[in-house]
Amino acid sequence: MLTIILGVLGIFGLWFAFVFISDFMKNKSNLETNSWSKVTGIGFLTNFFDTLGIGSFAPTTALLKFFKQTQDRVIPGTLNVSCTIPVILEAFIFITVIQVDIITLVSMLAAATIGAWVGAGIISKLPEKKIQITMGIALFVTAFLMFAGKMNWFPSGGDAIGLEGSKLIIAVVANFILGALMTAGIGLYAPCMALIYFLGMSPRVAFPIMMGSCAFLMPVASVKFVKEGAYDRKASMGITLGGIVGVIIAAYIVKSLPLEILKWLVIGVILYTSITMLRSAMKPKQVSYE
Repeated sequence: MLTIILGVLGIFGLWFAFVFISDFMKNKSNLETNSWSKVTGIGFLTNFFDTLGIGSFAPTTALLKFFKQTQDRVIPGTLNVSCTIPVILEAFIFITVIQVDIITLVSMLAAATIGAWVGAGIISKLPEKKIQITMGIALFVTAFLMFAGKMNWFPSGGDAIGLEGSKLIIAVVANFILGALMTAGIGLYAPCMALIYFLGMSPRVAFPIMMGSCAFLMPVASVKFVKEGAYDRKASMGITLGGIVGVIIAAYIVKSLPLEILKWLVIGVILYTSITMLRSAMKPKQVSYE
């Protein structure tokens, strides 16, 4: 069954890569004016720490905003498209090394994927101000969840590697919602980890579940963003290339770091970005490359 999961994930990855690269090559003479070095560096940094469990969406949003590398309107699509291949690579690594109940894993992965398919069709058509408001609120919620985790307000988890009965139903419904919200640029890692802890599962199984959920839903959502043209092509390619290198180094060379201080810093950055996103939404006119 594990081989089937990884095989399907590989097919999803190849499908997405074909669509993404085809669209990039088709538009290579009309790419955005952002910096290759900046977006590649952003991709390396955020996906490096993503592999270690911090999450990449909120930090990537913060850095794209800080370095003025893309428009707010296309940030959700850019996040999903740019992180798809690095996250698929992460999923392959963690699904193969951490044991988790197959029924629980498959159910939660499928729920997140279906949720993303529904969500991407809606988010890709939203105007910039609505996206700014959605992301501003989402980033604030993400910062709160990370802060709550640091303050031990969530259950610390148990030792279960799978769920059944009502707990499994709760997990499936919740992951469907998280999959839909991820297409708005809301990272799945923090809320999914909180969900897993709340349901009494081992903290270790959060990694294959949350990374596997993202790996399956992101190709589905990202293909929709690509077909709608609702993403930054140059930023996405740069972040992808830098992200692949970051994942490999984090997973096979570094493996672990003392991340406690960094997590507090990330919470502060996410909160700051939430405020700036909401302030942008309150402006009377849309402003590109803020």
